[in-house]
Amino acid sequence: MRTLESLLLLVDVMAFLVVSVTWMRTRAWARHVPVLAVPMAAAQVLVEGPRWQLLPAYALALLLTIVWLRQYFAMSGKADERQRPHPTITATTTVLGALWLAFAAALPMALPVFRFPHPTGPYAIGTVTNHWVDTSRAEAFASDSTQRRQLMVQIWYPALANSSAHPAPYIPNANVVTAAFARLLGKRSLLLAQLKYVTTNAMLSVPIAADKPRWPVLVFLEGGVGFRQMNTFQVEELVSNGYIVVAIDQPGTAATVVFPDGHQVGGLTVPQFHAMVRPSYMPSETGLPQQGVRLPNGSTLHDNSIIPYLAQDVSFTLDRLAALDSAEPNGTFAGKLDLQRIGVFGVSLGGIVAGEICRRDARLRACLMMDAPMPTSVVAAGLRQPTMWITRDAASMRLERERAGGWPEAEINAHQSSMRAVYNGLSGAGYFVRVNGMFHSNFTDVPSWTPLARHVALAGPINARMAHVIVNAYSLAFFDRHLMGRSSTLLDVDVKHFFDVQFESRQR
Repeated sequence: MRTLESLLLLVDVMAFLVVSVTWMRTRAWARHVPVLAVPMAAAQVLVEGPRWQLLPAYALALLLTIVWLRQYFAMSGKADERQRPHPTITATTTVLGALWLAFAAALPMALPVFRFPHPTGPYAIGTVTNHWVDTSRAEAFASDSTQRRQLMVQIWYPALANSSAHPAPYIPNANVVTAAFARLLGKRSLLLAQLKYVTTNAMLSVPIAADKPRWPVLVFLEGGVGFRQMNTFQVEELVSNGYIVVAIDQPGTAATVVFPDGHQVGGLTVPQFHAMVRPSYMPSETGLPQQGVRLPNGSTLHDNSIIPYLAQDVSFTLDRLAALDSAEPNGTFAGKLDLQRIGVFGVSLGGIVAGEICRRDARLRACLMMDAPMPTSVVAAGLRQPTMWITRDAASMRLERERAGGWPEAEINAHQSSMRAVYNGLSGAGYFVRVNGMFHSNFTDVPSWTPLARHVALAGPINARMAHVIVNAYSLAFFDRHLMGRSSTLLDVDVKHFFDVQFESRQR
């Protein structure tokens, strides 16, 4: 929780003890604590911002102040005029107050304004966001048939430390994005309202670090109905260790994409999403009618055409990065992007798209896919680049189905077999990392949103923090070896580094 939230709850606890425990009222240092409750609540609202999870704490601050005032004036009256409540009433009131206090503390702790762990690398982190328009392609997910494909692209980069810089928000336009995310998943947006207050370890628009002439580049691809910041835990770790990470919000498959002029392109519903994506890796899946599905812009989407369309976003982004690198000398990234060392990583749908674009675009030199089946096109053609999969075993997928639903057996089989087929056919180096006990959301930030994630099937039985440590360790080791030429014992098959990991490697 944030500092003033914690102080508010502490004052509420002290005020409750003063009004409910007689000997506390006799202590000079404590007797006037309740008068601080309402000012502390006001300070928290004004400085940190209100949130509904603190409503019981706000109400309790006001109620305890009123009770204390009654006690204070009663004690100052004549002894024979004081009215002592019946002991049963006092005991009942105390018990109810304690329950209310417990609830007031538990609610913001269950849905906290959390903090991301400080990354382990030596660099500070800067971030900027760009709005790019691909004039060569129509926007398939807009109702206006003349609209061109537009992307919001966020870039994180190693930066010079700046103690005066403002931390970057976790999700800009958080109210809009989280509402869309919750709606598509059938959840209440109130459960995500606190995310608008979450900040990151990144700083807005600070100078890029100057101790290296150029920095290797990684492209991140989000999962379906997600958003570009959904793997901030992983992005920040990579950037702090010397990578520039470029995340693409892909309109139509993201929860929603908000553009600078305020217009949005909303995401597909989950049934639409599955119908459009599953045929790319499940040949027997007849997700789309024979005549295809009409998109908002009037075009028709047929089986297997959505993944190449999304993959083109990556090629376009690489073109724009090349333009940034050759821009005027005063540009942040001018001459700073090492376009000979570019990798890509993605989770879920992003991993599917990563596999497809690695097949198509030789500019990508290293490919990391997380918990993602491979498209039939990739299974057939194979991949040339060094490739890593970070995923989980079929038993973990079935456990997730048991607790949270989804994951029909045919999809589990396609998921496992398609990854294995591409891995077995690699012409270059390959790594297969299976982490037991992971659920799909463990590959994203979602388990950080609430300490109750495991109890509400938002995370698997593995420790959520350890899951992120494992993902970060293998991601960094993979890109370090194949983009920076660094060695890592983590990629040696004869060393057991994590109890929950089954690791395989093949070198060609």
